[in-house]
Amino acid sequence: MTSVTDLRDVVDVVIGVDTHVHTHSAAAVDARTGGVLDEITVEATADGYAQLVEFADEHAGLRAWAIEGTGGHGAGLSRHLERGKEVVIELDRPERAKRRNGAKSDPLDAIRAAREALSRAKLGTPRGGGDRQALSVLLAARRSAVNASTDAQRQLFSLVIAAPEPIRERFRGQKVPAMIRTASSMRLSSTWNVETTTTVLALRSLARRVRALAEEAAEHEKAIRVIVRSWRPDLLAQPGVGPIVAATVLCAWSHPGRIRSEAAFAMLAGAAPVPANSGQVTTRYRLNRYGDRQLNRALHTIALSRIRYDETTRRYIARRTSEGKTSREIKRCLKRYIARDLYRILESAPARA
Repeated sequence: MTSVTDLRDVVDVVIGVDTHVHTHSAAAVDARTGGVLDEITVEATADGYAQLVEFADEHAGLRAWAIEGTGGHGAGLSRHLERGKEVVIELDRPERAKRRNGAKSDPLDAIRAAREALSRAKLGTPRGGGDRQALSVLLAARRSAVNASTDAQRQLFSLVIAAPEPIRERFRGQKVPAMIRTASSMRLSSTWNVETTTTVLALRSLARRVRALAEEAAEHEKAIRVIVRSWRPDLLAQPGVGPIVAATVLCAWSHPGRIRSEAAFAMLAGAAPVPANSGQVTTRYRLNRYGDRQLNRALHTIALSRIRYDETTRRYIARRTSEGKTSREIKRCLKRYIARDLYRILESAPARA
């Protein structure tokens, strides 16, 4: 569907769907006139999905589905339609300012979704399931464990700073990893008062939590590595690309043909410069703060690794520095080039079905 320039040329009706946790609202919109043919609201269950297909069958055989949140609330419906070989178009959640006069309701959002699909020059398809969805789940679980571990380490450090002096003395001069080892092995004493005893119990609990979360994150990373090696081992051969970075890139890319060009992939990653020209000024660009920020972070990680270890990248930096580029500008250029290289690898190298 990414090659279609006008949806009205290939379908008679577009079914717009506004998805929520418990219900989905759908509207059938005539592809030629944009008029609303019918509306329906169903439960977000297998029976509800079947009702939506029956609803679509009543209006046209040549149809497309425009769904908001295909990776979230609409994931179940998207999978159901995929099994039925339906054409599904992925839409982002609407910005409040774009809603008509601020109006908001589920049927109105379903109509807006269908009409937005009709107005788009380029159409996006939902991300795939299988290995990609497995990586997405593992990345989310690992990220949660890492974030929780970081919070626990901060709390442990703060408690050590405010601990009674006999306890604080045991941690003096230690970095956080050493603090964790010390706190996890501390034992209680019958001579301590309630403040000291409570502080030690809290420190020990936090330290053991940090260790457990680190083990959990390591298990998730191990599973991620297995899937990436099985699916796209060629990514791991690229400088600066480890299993977490590779998994993040694969989750954003999903499958061949989903992203129409390397420029679109760079825009998705927030690595494409945003023109800010006016009048005679034609060389001004803004930092792109949009797109998939996890993918942008993955590109940044690759850039930092190559700056440190890759000789070709060092020579490039030296050349651009002699041309007057700043360090930030050079990193932005590197991320753009990395996005281009990764896209070409993903689209050209054979992938396992």
